Formats: sequence, C-alpha cells, structure tokens
Amino acid sequence: MVPRKRLLITRRLTEAVLARIGRDYEGVLNTDDRPLTGDEIVARAEGCDGVICAPGDPLDGDVVSRLPDSVRAIATFSVGYDHLDVAAAKQRGIRAFNTPGVLTDSTADITLLLLLGAARRAFEGQRMLRAGQWAGWTPTQLLGRSLAGKRLGILGMGRIGNAVAHRARAFELEIHYCNRHRLGADRELGATFHTSPRELMRGADFFSLHCPATPETHHFLDAERIDWLPDHAIVVNTARGAVVDDAALIDALRSGRIAAAGLDVFEGEPDVHPGYRALDNVYILPHMGSATIETRDAMGHRALDNLDAFFAGRNPPDSIE
Repeated sequence: MVPRKRLLITRRLTEAVLARIGRDYEGVLNTDDRPLTGDEIVARAEGCDGVICAPGDPLDGDVVSRLPDSVRAIATFSVGYDHLDVAAAKQRGIRAFNTPGVLTDSTADITLLLLLGAARRAFEGQRMLRAGQWAGWTPTQLLGRSLAGKRLGILGMGRIGNAVAHRARAFELEIHYCNRHRLGADRELGATFHTSPRELMRGADFFSLHCPATPETHHFLDAERIDWLPDHAIVVNTARGAVVDDAALIDALRSGRIAAAGLDVFEGEPDVHPGYRALDNVYILPHMGSATIETRDAMGHRALDNLDAFFAGRNPPDSIE
C-alpha cells in the first residue's frame, strides 16, 4: 500500500474539506486556527509533502527558503497570493497553486453590500438604532446617495469585476471599466471601456477596485489619484488592502472630498488603520468577501484538486507561474 501524502494545513478549514483531507491525506492541522509564525510553519512542515496555506500566512522568501526538502507543493486557500513568495518557491522547485473562479460570486455580492452600505449610510443607521438614539423618521435624516443613473468605475474587469458589473446593472448603474485588454462585446455588454485609470476615474461616481496586489498597484489609490475622482465619489475595495494608501483615503474621507468608502480588505491585516474606526462615512467588514459555506468549501476542494493532480503526476489546473 502506497503511504498517504502528508499535508501541513496552516488554518482551520471547513468540515467538508477537513473530511476530504482526512480521507485522502495525513493532515498536520492547526486546531487553534491562529496564524502560525514563519518558524512554526517551517517546523510543522517537517516530513510534509505539501502545504495548504491562506492569506496572512508569512510565506515570504525567508520562510520558503527554510521549508523542509520534503515539501514539493504549496496550495494557497485564496485567489491572491501576495502572502506567498512564488519566485522563492520556484527556486526551490516547489509548485504553487491558487483557487481562482470559485469565490467570484461571493466576493461580487459583498462588493455590492459595501457599495450600498457606504452609499446609504448603513453604519450610521445601525449605530443609531443599537444605541437607542433613534427618535423616529424625519425628512432629512441620514440622506445618502441613489445608485440609478450613476457611473460605476471598475478597475480590473476580470472574473470578479465582471460579476460586479452584472449585479450593478440591476441597480441601473452605468458601467465603465479599465482593464489591460478590452473585453469582447459578448462580455462587455454595453460597458464603456477606458484606456487609462485616470480617464476611468474622472467620471466615476462610484469607484470599485478589482486589481491584484503587485509592486505596480501598491498604494494605487493615493492622494494624487484620489484627486482624479469627482468630488464626493464613493470608493469600494474588495481586492487587496495594499492597493489603497490608507492615510490618503482617510484624509479624503475626513475632509469630505470622498463621500464614503466600503472596505473589506486592509493593508497589514488584521491590523486596521485606526483612522477608519473614527469615521462615520466608512462601511467596513473583516475580509468577508468569500465567507460563505459554499465558497469556502469550494476553495478547499479546489486546493485539494490541484494537489491531487500534482501528486498523481497530472497537470494541475491552477498553477501559479
């Protein structure tokens, strides 16, 4: 009988995924579900053939370089992989995989939740009710912004950006986008293509970020680019925290230059810039974009599909190159 492959699982996954791991692999589990340090990852990976990691895990070049020689594959429980030094893994001969596609709908749903929450001042309304401070309806209470007829600018029209556009059309938003390549008419569906972010942003009543975190997009939304947006625009980010310069956005929110923001991701998670907490015009969530049972199950199964294929000598569908 061929011995089962051994996997380090850095975070606690859903019951369905853990059951599959228990059936097909020998799992080294993190039952506390706290983030492991780099040293702990290296130590626990001893004798393991592969690792399933997640956002927030410190798999930088130093940690990857110290992984035991037995580790041949790393599957990240995410689409983004800025927490994993892919180049260092490749240098070690370690294959890396992610989980694209399966979290598109849930992340698009949360994007619309953030957009609506920011536009309609949902946080302020909830706080008023929970504090017992609501004195009843008045004609000018908590006036927000309507969506119909407004422009939604989408930076990055990949799977998630497209799904956001699909949902936003139901709210009668006018869809504009900037992408590395223009979409075909069958996917564009009447959306307006812009060749540059500046061209996109200068007319965006709502601006939603859906670009990956790369050196080129680090702090993309800084003070200079915020000035490209119309006065009182609303910003939404469900991409990666690092694409936003927190200090610049907080200044713009504080001054009213930006009317509101809806944010699900933050630079340096779980440490959130304290400036956001002091603002009424920010609707914030703790990285909940993919947080449905169905999506998290699908992410775990996709990670295991990649590992199954790799260890069987087949070509995994989601290799990160």
